[in-house]
Amino acid sequence: MGSIMNCNLAVESSSRAFLSWKNSSAHYRRELFVQLAKLLREKEDEIKLLMQLEINCSSMWSTINVEDSIKIIEEAAALTTSLALNGIAPQSHSTSVQALILNEPLGVILGIAPWNSPLILGFRAVVAPVAAGNTAILKGSELSPRTHHFIASVFQEAGFPPGVLNFLVHREEDAGEVFKALIERQEVRKCNFTGSTPVGRLIASKAAMELKPVLLELGGKNYAVIFEDADLEQAAKLVLEDLVLVANSVMDAFREKLLSIFQGSAFDITISPVRMAKSAARIRGLVTDAESKGARVTELTTKSATLEHTVNQQDIIPATIIENMDTSMSFYSEEAFGPLLGIIPFSSQAEATQVIQGCPFGLSAAIFTRNHFSGLQMAKTLRVGAVHMNGATVHDESTLPHGGHGDSGWGRFGAGWGLEEFTHTKTVIMNE
Repeated sequence: MGSIMNCNLAVESSSRAFLSWKNSSAHYRRELFVQLAKLLREKEDEIKLLMQLEINCSSMWSTINVEDSIKIIEEAAALTTSLALNGIAPQSHSTSVQALILNEPLGVILGIAPWNSPLILGFRAVVAPVAAGNTAILKGSELSPRTHHFIASVFQEAGFPPGVLNFLVHREEDAGEVFKALIERQEVRKCNFTGSTPVGRLIASKAAMELKPVLLELGGKNYAVIFEDADLEQAAKLVLEDLVLVANSVMDAFREKLLSIFQGSAFDITISPVRMAKSAARIRGLVTDAESKGARVTELTTKSATLEHTVNQQDIIPATIIENMDTSMSFYSEEAFGPLLGIIPFSSQAEATQVIQGCPFGLSAAIFTRNHFSGLQMAKTLRVGAVHMNGATVHDESTLPHGGHGDSGWGRFGAGWGLEEFTHTKTVIMNE
């Protein structure tokens, strides 16, 4: 009952704030976002330590979270005065008519952020909606409540008016009830969610019943394709997760490059413990399943991340290469969220494309080749949100659109594309 009461209070507060926030000047909003970025920089050490303690992440990952969050905020500040929010005045067929196409904020936006990259994805869930003139409710993760609360607190300290951003967190077992209470409120006009595909399906179906749009970034079983003309050393350094498709002719050479990275000292690889014991058990289950079905499994020696607290050694999963993979193995179609690398050989570009197109996910892919034209032609055929040429599949920037296809969701975060997700167009036809 308390959770539902808090939901209603948050919606009512954000709804009241929307009445004035939507009419606030773009320059005023920009100044507030500039101050928000400044505060985050000042509090960098505080939030980095908090993340390391809360989600068992490395110092490097906490630093990436801070740096990328600042870039998201600064990009939003710049875009508050952009043409993306101003609308257009198209030419009418009649000289006595002038049409205006206005971009207007939607209302109250619900942003649901995960724990695994809590600062980046927490800010991403609410910065674009607020910059576009909406108010927002950040529904944080029960696994990173302090980090997500930190986001709300710096918004407040930066001077954003009360109600422009509200924060909610709840027990895991209350998730369905809380989401239902929020999405059924008329004032809540859209939801964005970053998380698993099964939960995304539930959110999308419930929102559809309320005729509410959603922006979803869901699971992404990313593929990297390594052609025979690729720089194998570069590729080996950049594909240390998920599934890799390797041309038969360079399979042995690629494997040697991969093993040399771990056996040598030229490339520094650090493994952090997973967040929960059940996650470690699930990852080990993927390895056991693959091995039982004929996969060749090789565990590699790396160093563990230096953390500010002690962890259970059972929660540290060794870097693992899984070879001789086939479609019967769970790892073929499930995200690991751990240091597992699967290798699948292929004999032609058509075969590699067929493997990727057979996957229901479509977040991103990578292509390693010196023939950029051939790589571009293949990139055009892949049903994914991003294709990384000679780069890692995890690359993302605040100036680029980010999202997936198929079971990886729909809609785009990032830059002007992200702001447009949280506006609607209104046509005004002016007659003489």
